[in-house]
Amino acid sequence: MSRRKPLPKLLYADSRGNIYDHPYLTMAGMSGNEAQLPEAVELIPLPEDSRLFTIPDTPPVAWDSRERRFVTVSQVKEGKRSMPVQAVSAFMAPGYMRTLLPACDYSKKKVHLPLWSYTAVGWDAEEERFVVAATRVDANENWLPKNYDDRKLDPLVRRRLAEFPKNRLVEQLSRCAVDYHCFAAKNLFFRRWEAPIPTSPVCNSRCLGCISLQPSDCCPSNHERIPFVPTPEEIVELMLPHLEEAPEPIVSYGQGCEGDPIMQADTVATATRMLKERASRGTVNFNSNGSIPDRIRLLCDAGMDSMRFSMNSVQEELYNRYYRPKGYRFADVVESVRTAKGKGLFTMINYLVSPGVTDSPAEVEALLAFIEKTGVDMLQMRNLSIDPAFYNERMGVTGKGIGMYRLLERVKEAFPRIQYGYFNRTRENFYPAGFEKGWPIVV
Repeated sequence: MSRRKPLPKLLYADSRGNIYDHPYLTMAGMSGNEAQLPEAVELIPLPEDSRLFTIPDTPPVAWDSRERRFVTVSQVKEGKRSMPVQAVSAFMAPGYMRTLLPACDYSKKKVHLPLWSYTAVGWDAEEERFVVAATRVDANENWLPKNYDDRKLDPLVRRRLAEFPKNRLVEQLSRCAVDYHCFAAKNLFFRRWEAPIPTSPVCNSRCLGCISLQPSDCCPSNHERIPFVPTPEEIVELMLPHLEEAPEPIVSYGQGCEGDPIMQADTVATATRMLKERASRGTVNFNSNGSIPDRIRLLCDAGMDSMRFSMNSVQEELYNRYYRPKGYRFADVVESVRTAKGKGLFTMINYLVSPGVTDSPAEVEALLAFIEKTGVDMLQMRNLSIDPAFYNERMGVTGKGIGMYRLLERVKEAFPRIQYGYFNRTRENFYPAGFEKGWPIVV
């Protein structure tokens, strides 16, 4: 009989941010508001290019195998003295979906946590490495931080600014690339892969986790919104060379530095027609809340190749609590998804996931019904960047989910054609060979 591998050890940090592993307490994670032990299948090595950080004034929760219960670890003895400790979290490299939140006593924290995704992390003493509660959902390595060397970027930014001196969009994207370190914006200057087309200073949602606009009593937003609507000519001038020259070229409307591009549908449709008439290659994608079905029809007819619709939940009540729609209904979003698929577009959900909400029994059943109703092609399992305690409270979380890994299994069992992912795709790769068996991905 093979020996059962010990569970990872608890990680904690002192007040200066130094990270330690506990001599005997075991790593735990959280589903919703409940602590639990991770399953072996959901423990993977901390992905390359991930980061560790602390959660201030928030003591970790661990499993004490001697007492057979979860314990809150407010202090740890160092010799003859005790020191206060705080929880440790991982921020994973893109392409990985977390399955558990960090286990800690969130009631102790004094600040609204910034807009990052928080993942349970521990220490594997046998392998001498960090491990996280996660699963890989996308094998595309284009988005790894190692591919974005700012030393190479700076001269390219200056070159593009000189090449398009009167184009406001290139000036906006230079700021996104240099100041906000947006990888998509950097791709524009590297002239490769997926490049962004922000178009809208306004939005008809008021998302709790909006990264471009937050009320003063919340956490700071990560970006400032684009302050203008570019003309179709500005869009085409900048994006046509990208479509014609970049490897694996995608241009995407709907970015973190704007509201929602559906609010500028006429401009987007005109620019897309011009791009489609002049470009001999490439993929044009539209990221949106999908709030106005008639505009989705307009954009489909303009020549979009794919559409991605953002949703935190496929239950109307939870969707409304997060998006707080202004002038549209959840039913409009569902109609837009069905419209895009009916028009023959590759259709994706930008599914903003959080353990305990996304894998709740009610959400799982609603998701299965949603897939059946809409025919959506892909679920992009994107870790929602928000304070976990704040989000759970706003979503009215009670109890724990069935498990994020088990959710993926359940959906795949019911709909083998469903693809999981994290990133948009070129049209040549919408349906890769063997896509029905594209998950799990071995790491």
